[in-house]
Amino acid sequence: MRANVYFTREITPEKVVELYRALGVELPGKVAVKVHSGEKGNQNFLRPEFWCPMVEEVHGTIVECNTAYGDAAGGVRDHTESHRKLLQEHGWTKYFDVDLMDAEGPDVVWPIPNGKVLKENHVGKHILHYDSMLVLAHFKGHPMGGYGGALKQLAIGCARAGKALIHSAGKTDDRFKTWEQHASSVVFPEAMADAASSVIEHFRGKIAFINVMKNLSVDCDCCAVAEDPCMKDIGILASLDPVAIDQACIDLVMQSDDPGREHFMERVNSRNGIHTIEAAAELGFGSRAYDLTEL
Repeated sequence: MRANVYFTREITPEKVVELYRALGVELPGKVAVKVHSGEKGNQNFLRPEFWCPMVEEVHGTIVECNTAYGDAAGGVRDHTESHRKLLQEHGWTKYFDVDLMDAEGPDVVWPIPNGKVLKENHVGKHILHYDSMLVLAHFKGHPMGGYGGALKQLAIGCARAGKALIHSAGKTDDRFKTWEQHASSVVFPEAMADAASSVIEHFRGKIAFINVMKNLSVDCDCCAVAEDPCMKDIGILASLDPVAIDQACIDLVMQSDDPGREHFMERVNSRNGIHTIEAAAELGFGSRAYDLTEL
């Protein structure tokens, strides 16, 4: 079945809301709004001011999780106290209620009976406080996953100990051993897809996705030292299908005549990033076939 993806080339806070409304969905109850809040020192993440109208539209709560890397990686989001301080410095707490979903343990363990690599996912405990989810993704590159979009927000973004499981292909949930046991470029994307599937299953029919193709760096917002954007901004996309929206973003990059396209796609392809999309489609929680409607 083909998915519907809506697209605009105009990148403004108001257009984000317009695309969300085009989906024709009303997220029920208490809405978790998943964002990437940006690592300390990162220059490319999308600021809270940009997201304000959209978060207000759904009366949502910003949700994040602590990271699975320590000070050696240059980040400060691996501990609740320093992460909360950074959320304040970046302005998130000025505008929104913010919930670090894994600030209080233990993690929630969700089974993945049909997982390609993982048989369970460990997600932040507070995810159970929400009735629906809006995933606001900054589409860009990623040092290990090749790219980051909706699927990454579902997988790594909703987990802490689960981050270690994903990165180690299920070998450990010890987040301090994650970086010593990297999964291969085949099983890591598949583990990402597995983890994402568990979040989709939990919020089935009550989840929506917006990807913003702005500040298109080959590096993720999790990088304290990130490369500057290599391509011009492309636009905003919205869908109820996380596979279709990520596939559409990749297609828009590949169809671009921007001279930075090859550099961006080298990062995606060298990490086998598109395999995350392939694996997610094979798991059956989205479609790579879509109809793109430009607004």
